[in-house]
Amino acid sequence: MMENHKFRPQAVIGPLGEPLTLENLPPSDTTRWVVRRKAEVVAAVRGGLLTMEEACARYSLSVEEYLSWQRSVERNGMPGLRVTRVQQYRSIETRN
Repeated sequence: MMENHKFRPQAVIGPLGEPLTLENLPPSDTTRWVVRRKAEVVAAVRGGLLTMEEACARYSLSVEEYLSWQRSVERNGMPGLRVTRVQQYRSIETRN
């Protein structure tokens, strides 16, 4: 009898089209979050490589911080993850 295990892929497609595995995700002690690293974490969660809870625990992120990354990617793609652009994108969204 098969147990009720969730399928976890070995790799997912990263934000730049490259294979992304648990081994090549950003290190768990990352403190400098550049756009690519944020996008890799979001892609890993979206693809099922990690759960949101696992990503938050692994990278010491709050759920709100992770969700803000996810929303930024959904609304504006990778450029939306740039810290210098967040305020600009927010002001555009509030006008609409």
